[in-house]
Amino acid sequence: MPARYSSVAVIGTGPSGISTVKALVDENAFSRIRVFERRDRPGGLWHYDPIPDVFPTPGVNPEPRPSIPETLPAFTQPVAEDLTARTGIHDALDSNVGNKVMAFTHTDFPQVNSAVSVRQLGRANPSRPYRVVAGYLEDILRPYLDLVSFSTTVERVEKIASTGKWRVTARQRGHFLREQPVEYWWSEDFDAVVVASGHYNVPLIPEIEGLGAAFARYPSVFEHSKSFRHANDYVDKRVVVVGGNISSADLIADLHAVVRGGLLLSQRGANEVLKHVFSLPGVEIKPTISKVEASDDSGVNLTFSDGSTARGVDKVIFATGYKLSYPFLVPDVVTPSNRVSGFYQHIFKIGDPSLALVGQVRGALSFRVYEYQAVAVARYFAGHNGKPLPSPAEQDDWEVDRLKYKGNSAIFHEIKPDFKEYFEYLRELAGPAVTGTSAYALPVWKDSWPEDGFAILQLKDKYWQGIKKAHEKVQAKL
Repeated sequence: MPARYSSVAVIGTGPSGISTVKALVDENAFSRIRVFERRDRPGGLWHYDPIPDVFPTPGVNPEPRPSIPETLPAFTQPVAEDLTARTGIHDALDSNVGNKVMAFTHTDFPQVNSAVSVRQLGRANPSRPYRVVAGYLEDILRPYLDLVSFSTTVERVEKIASTGKWRVTARQRGHFLREQPVEYWWSEDFDAVVVASGHYNVPLIPEIEGLGAAFARYPSVFEHSKSFRHANDYVDKRVVVVGGNISSADLIADLHAVVRGGLLLSQRGANEVLKHVFSLPGVEIKPTISKVEASDDSGVNLTFSDGSTARGVDKVIFATGYKLSYPFLVPDVVTPSNRVSGFYQHIFKIGDPSLALVGQVRGALSFRVYEYQAVAVARYFAGHNGKPLPSPAEQDDWEVDRLKYKGNSAIFHEIKPDFKEYFEYLRELAGPAVTGTSAYALPVWKDSWPEDGFAILQLKDKYWQGIKKAHEKVQAKL
């Protein structure tokens, strides 16, 4: 039986894109698989960019889209760099999900730890250095490199009504015309598209009175956690961290002992699991920032919602998450409340499952959840799925119920605490591997997986408590 969709485009070669490529190839059902990657290598956000992107100017779109030439194919002058393509990796970063469940089920991570993680979490701990993760992803994609177009930015994906196909318009760097650098534009049509470009690209910065004017005067004061590279940059500086989840926790652990005058932590709410890092020595918790003003001397002055202030702040680091962004999709699928609308189980476009997202979930045991999503998509596209998708009306009902359960924000895409239900649904949708393919059966959910996944956080909590106890002992002797 022929595939439900013969030709498939995949956008992105991070963990979700790589899992998708492997799953599609394994089905041995498609006439054409093409992969588009805007960077010059696979791995997505797991590669280190020594120079980070810049703080997004308040009120300015951080992802300006260039005009598409009227006639394709075409050459144009090089487009300005999209700074959101730079990653948020810093040089000492280790994974935050335990390697046993972060890994794809078909390939284990190498048994390698960083010196930092061994000192803090112990030998043979479940974290992995980012370089190991990047190499792991590169190795998995290696057999499929002939399918990938690197240094290629997808600028537009739209359904062509007259043909029923998806048109992908792309722009590739690295070309020359009469010895001058140019970029090559072209378009290709596909029966189906998988968007696997991730959602850790565009920093989310809260709207705060005075932020734009203060940034215009002192732009170097403001950063997003994506730009953090090394604690050395903050020694003896007056620092405020904004945020209440794991990104702010890692910043606090790195910075609390090196900043000047204590570390201020501004929070709207906080993850209770991280309470011990939020109470490390020298950390003072503040409510949200209500106003920012440029100081007459240097730095900025902050006013918090309780009326308290911080003056002469050298650095404000926003660990406030990311905007969901699929700027090439027509029409735009991201709502003003920062969620993706109209995708059943966060994957299949309701009413047209030839468009699928892989990786648009959070709190879900990555990379493994990407693997389950990818296999489910590949089997459905191939016509090998174990059970059918529900009707569009039932999928609409799912979205309405989900909104009632999780709310109309990015939390809509959070899988925890319903790990088992989600993984098992994807496994049943995928069904068994078809004879004559390279596909494999997705493993049955194991209740130990969340514990394995969060093992690093438990070890970090023990480390944070150790810092507090050592500080208390010193204070008791004074």
